Amino acid sequence: SLAKAMIIKMTVRIIAVGKLKEKYLSMACEEYLKRLGAFCTVSVNELSECRLPDSPSEKQIKSALDEEGGRILKLMTAQFGAYNIALCIEGKEISSEELSAKISALGVNGVSTVNFIIGSSFGLSDEIKRVADMRLSMSPMTFPHQLARVMLLEQIYRAFQISNGGRYHK
Repeated sequence: SLAKAMIIKMTVRIIAVGKLKEKYLSMACEEYLKRLGAFCTVSVNELSECRLPDSPSEKQIKSALDEEGGRILKLMTAQFGAYNIALCIEGKEISSEELSAKISALGVNGVSTVNFIIGSSFGLSDEIKRVADMRLSMSPMTFPHQLARVMLLEQIYRAFQISNGGRYHK
């Protein structure tokens, strides 16, 4: 359709605190990044996690989250007009179809960049949650922080497959 032809190729950025340590997770991410290339320009921006002692106090955790938040904010705002989605447990749970519809609607409305923000193992700073355009929860279950990136990339890939009528989603 003409409307689809006029949509510019969207940029999807994953802003993630912490590096993937396990090779199998890196390989899974690389596979989804490769697949996503057919639908969008995609990149992963890794930020280093603040070092914390083995049993950090609430104050130490908050301080670390605030420092990480400052670095995340710089990346979020580097792209003017980007739509920012913070992954956090307080976020809204949506279906794969709803995520697909959301991304499509953003594109139709002229948003060219969507940032998905994954915090450290302690989460995201209150400021990042506050300034994000949307808060998204992957599940009420707890997953390893590193696995969230693989799950997110898979869901973004699925969202593009759904909106393009692909068979992957079935």
